[in-house]
Amino acid sequence: MKTNSIKNVLFVTVFSVTASFAQHAFVNTPPEVSPMPMKPEMTEIWNPEVKVITPAKKIGDAPSDAIILFDGKNLNQWVNKKDNSKPAGWKIVNNDYFEVVPESGDIQTVMKFGDCQLHIEWSAPDEVLDGGQMRGNSGVFFQNRYELQVLDSYNNRTYNNGQAGSIYKDHPPLVNAMKAPLEWNVYDVIYTAPRFKANGLIDAPARITVFHNGVVVQNNATINGLTLYMGLHNYPESHGEDVISLQDHGCKTQFRNIWLRRL
Repeated sequence: MKTNSIKNVLFVTVFSVTASFAQHAFVNTPPEVSPMPMKPEMTEIWNPEVKVITPAKKIGDAPSDAIILFDGKNLNQWVNKKDNSKPAGWKIVNNDYFEVVPESGDIQTVMKFGDCQLHIEWSAPDEVLDGGQMRGNSGVFFQNRYELQVLDSYNNRTYNNGQAGSIYKDHPPLVNAMKAPLEWNVYDVIYTAPRFKANGLIDAPARITVFHNGVVVQNNATINGLTLYMGLHNYPESHGEDVISLQDHGCKTQFRNIWLRRL
């Protein structure tokens, strides 16, 4: 009986392994050519198909998928920053641009954004009254926290990380690409929002690329945190999408043709 039991066990084991091999075909011979020759279609991505949009006929105008934040008609996409129930207190001029009304307060978008492409045109006040930081000072704040400085830096020396094209008190611009007074300046921005860990600590800081009048002045620069007027920059807390705000710094700075694409 003992011998027969052993034989039975061996038979069942061999049958099970054979049946297992029979169910799973496998290759046990190498290919004729190793490694296999590359074919063009092996590196082609067909799906999903790339979304089609219509670019603007004129460079600088909004493409078809842009969110229009200001086109000269109204300030419906903006509200008072201090009291969101109030409309933006800045004035529209000639159905073309809007101008800061000093001491009326900052304004912010109605909608919130994270990663984005932003186009914004701006000009210093028509009359030059002051110098330094009081010459056409304003700012574009991404996620209501991180400032891209607006300032008339044409023949106007100030601290480098506070002039036009700087990430305020963080990164000076690579060059000063400012146009002469009474001319319009253009910012084209690629902004990547910061990412945070589950515990609220920073995982990946915000990054920004800025073209000032077609010239790169910030090249995928890392934003080191809140762009504070005084103190070291940091990320004190996690956050999601937030508004874009424009600063009332007491100067009659002007803005026009503002549009944004979510990325």
